[in-house]
Amino acid sequence: MHRKSGGMKMKLQLALDEFKLEDALNVAEQVKDYVDIIEMGTPFMLHYGMECIKRFTEAFPDKEILCDAKIMDGGKYESDMAFDEGAAYVTVLGVTDNATIQGAMESANAHGKKAVVDMICVKDMPARIQECEKMGAHVLAVHVGTDAQALGRTPLDDLKTMKENAKNVEIAVAGGITSKTIDRYVALKPDIIICGGAIAHSDDPIKEAKAIKEAMNR
Repeated sequence: MHRKSGGMKMKLQLALDEFKLEDALNVAEQVKDYVDIIEMGTPFMLHYGMECIKRFTEAFPDKEILCDAKIMDGGKYESDMAFDEGAAYVTVLGVTDNATIQGAMESANAHGKKAVVDMICVKDMPARIQECEKMGAHVLAVHVGTDAQALGRTPLDDLKTMKENAKNVEIAVAGGITSKTIDRYVALKPDIIICGGAIAHSDDPIKEAKAIKEAMNR
């Protein structure tokens, strides 16, 4: 069983990456009825730093904010920075040292929040899943990045591997998921489905977010 409360529905995470701050706030405001977690994407974080976490926690106090810091070093220190600003989740990379992941976990536990281990570019997924579970990871994220997506990769096979091997963690999945492909992911029952451009750059963000959320709730 995954570490989650009984009967918990899948959460929809909105990833905001390539936006000016006010435009990002506007997109989130449009689709707030359909999303549970709002992600401060890595490019967004690089542009605005911790200020964007503060702005979003103030603007959307009923939503969970995720800081996609992709921590590779300084696990506790960098996680503390994000959690102190109000983030509910912080990402740390699965390819980094165990000590860095453990530092992020220590920070998350101290704040009563969650550290997400992003498994992007992890070669031996089953082995790393087992190691991360032993370290007490809260969430493991299957992630195919935008550069790999451009080559035609999707996170579907990695999600199947994750579901087969993970025992005691929540599972998130990201990588070009849209309303046209959402059913394939819902069928595998992850805990968190992450959508970025499909919603944020849609001609009709509300329509796209609603379609994705409805598919998740079916």
